[in-house]
Amino acid sequence: MDKQLIYDFLQDLSLNNSKDWMHANKKRYQHAKDIWLAEIAKILDRLSQHEPSFATIEPKKTVLRITNNRRFHPDKPLYRDNFGCAPVANMFEPTFYIHISPNDSFIGGGLHRPPKENLEKVRAAVDYDGERLKEIIQTEAFQSFYGGFSQDPHMLKSSPRAYSADHPHIDLLRRKSFTAIRPLSQAEFVSEDFVDLAEQAFLTVKPFNDYFKQAIEFEMA
Repeated sequence: MDKQLIYDFLQDLSLNNSKDWMHANKKRYQHAKDIWLAEIAKILDRLSQHEPSFATIEPKKTVLRITNNRRFHPDKPLYRDNFGCAPVANMFEPTFYIHISPNDSFIGGGLHRPPKENLEKVRAAVDYDGERLKEIIQTEAFQSFYGGFSQDPHMLKSSPRAYSADHPHIDLLRRKSFTAIRPLSQAEFVSEDFVDLAEQAFLTVKPFNDYFKQAIEFEMA
């Protein structure tokens, strides 16, 4: 299937974000979505070699609705101008994520804006063993692929409560998101080798995700 059609549809949607346009282009949307779900199926099949639970996930369960939830954000456009894939039941869990958009495509993983309870658990883990997290992000593979942590615009300006400003890992403790992302070019996505790239992205970010999963599960035990 021609993945370029996904970009073409999303580009046109971003320029014509209206109910009338979407209704007139419903078949284009469905065709683009079918192409995306077929690509996700191939990715999940490949990644299931490393994460067996992925073999049981239906591709359609990994994507969000095309419509934006405007209940609390009425200024948002009616429709998302992107297709995503997150093979987790809860977006507050550490996850692997693929985001395809004509304006901002990327691939990566980590923990994005976790609820307060989980954020406190991660901070406790960093307090106890932040060196291990730093070792993960400083590996050659991680630095080469992701370049380290992605920016956190919500990072605290001062130390969080219960942690001193001179804590050796204060740079980590001030974060509210722990993510790593790599921009994707259109050429990379439409390439026949995209599944290989997705596999590399997943394996590189897996120790990073595992750190946060262990932190949350340990505290819950």
